[in-house]
Amino acid sequence: MSLIKYEILNTVVEYGSLTKASEALNITQSAVSHAIASLESEYGFSLLHRSRSGVRVTAEGERILGYTREIIRWAELMNQEISLIRGAEIGTVRIGTFASVSTQWLPGILKQFRLRHPGIEIKLWEGDYAEIENWLASGAIDLGFLSLGDSSPFDTITLQKDRMMCILPLDHALASEKSVSFEVLLEQPFILPKWGGDNEIERLIRQHAAKLNVVYEVAEDQAIMAMVRNGLGISLLPEMVLQNHTESLALVPLSGDPYRMIGLACASLRNISPAARRFIEEVQQWLISNQEV
Repeated sequence: MSLIKYEILNTVVEYGSLTKASEALNITQSAVSHAIASLESEYGFSLLHRSRSGVRVTAEGERILGYTREIIRWAELMNQEISLIRGAEIGTVRIGTFASVSTQWLPGILKQFRLRHPGIEIKLWEGDYAEIENWLASGAIDLGFLSLGDSSPFDTITLQKDRMMCILPLDHALASEKSVSFEVLLEQPFILPKWGGDNEIERLIRQHAAKLNVVYEVAEDQAIMAMVRNGLGISLLPEMVLQNHTESLALVPLSGDPYRMIGLACASLRNISPAARRFIEEVQQWLISNQEV
């Protein structure tokens, strides 16, 4: 049983390419191929499908992958504990994040984190809510930023409320209102943010048992704002996404002040690594210091 072989396998699956995995690990491609072939010979079945477009994990490999990630995670945790005992901080923390957190929070958080914990490496995996939840469930990441619902299969830490805002063209009839009700939205052509997973817009729609007049479904926030500016419809977006766009769009709060709760999630807070715990602490401290500004 070789830890390095497991690390190579996980990296190949992560990048979908032997070449990219070898570059990420700073080893030769032949060494990567040899490690995979050695595991396949040892187990007696194929772990990867190889084609011109790259590689992907087999069904059998998928079943093994969860165990290899868990072995690597515990080895990483042990090494971090050993380093702490020796008076040093080292380690790697894999963070799942979505676009608005990556843009508005992470630059400041990572700058602060690097200054205070230079021996800890942060790796970012950016995706939508569903992808982040899948990465958490599979053990691919240690922590994930999420919009927290009423229940979660993960351990979670609440961080900050983010109000849902109605966005309209500047010349829209509702642009000067102090607030609008959800019922008023039903009368308008609506651009539906289509994020992966169970998101706050879908929860609002279920809560009101409503059927919106959806004219477009769009996943990219910037595209939604551009379409609203051009009069193609109105939409709902979290206030955090709309920073720096207040002059080109009319932002009107929804009645009842609905919000998404941004939080951090992990498989088990009890078993997270010291490095991951340091990251959580830095996120909380950064948010407090920025709220005071």
